Amino acid sequence: MNDLLLRGIRIDWDSIDGFSYLREIEAISRINEISFSHPVTFFVGENGSGKSTLLEAIAVAYGFNPEGGTRNYSFSTYDSHSELSEHIQLIRGVRKAKHGYFLRAESFYNVATMEEEYSRGQGGHPLHLHARSHGESFLTVAQENFGENGFYLLDEPESALSPQRQLTLLLEIDRCVKENAQFIIATHSPILLGYPGAEILSFDGKIHPCAYEDTESYQITRMFINHRDQMLKNLFEE
Repeated sequence: MNDLLLRGIRIDWDSIDGFSYLREIEAISRINEISFSHPVTFFVGENGSGKSTLLEAIAVAYGFNPEGGTRNYSFSTYDSHSELSEHIQLIRGVRKAKHGYFLRAESFYNVATMEEEYSRGQGGHPLHLHARSHGESFLTVAQENFGENGFYLLDEPESALSPQRQLTLLLEIDRCVKENAQFIIATHSPILLGYPGAEILSFDGKIHPCAYEDTESYQITRMFINHRDQMLKNLFEE
């Protein structure tokens, strides 16, 4: 039996306007339903393929603030999220999440600011995130907010993290997975994609399962490491 917190989603295309830009996103427009069967699911694909759009829609439908944070966060610096969340039905599991967080690199500065304000208002201990480097503060938020039986959505977390810190994030993910947490992550990182037992969904064309070795992130990185001089020569001569 699927014991995940979120078992899948359905998109109600009948309720979406025929001229909506969502119908122009190839990967999303070609699906009606997605099922999740692993505690860690990765969305991969080229920029503009729709992976972050779908991740954001799931987050908002689940009750998270579009810019990130917990479900208790309520702020907006720029309303840019799509209408897709209004047309998604979440297929929830029997368990209820104890914790949750939507962590996106794009709007992390805003979330870090609200983390400071909320902690002061609640009489807590501010994390002083703006006094740290981007990567340090990003990882601190993950370590402070990720826990057992939690539901976590991460949008391109590698953009804030060095390769070494990406390995640290993998440790945090594994710690939580062992305590019945679930993660859905949009990423380009061949390091994060290497998490054992994860399901990788490619958004290149129709959304479909993809082996780690078949991802562009892995293939291009491997090619660059093994044939750097030739790749750069070909690139600069074009």
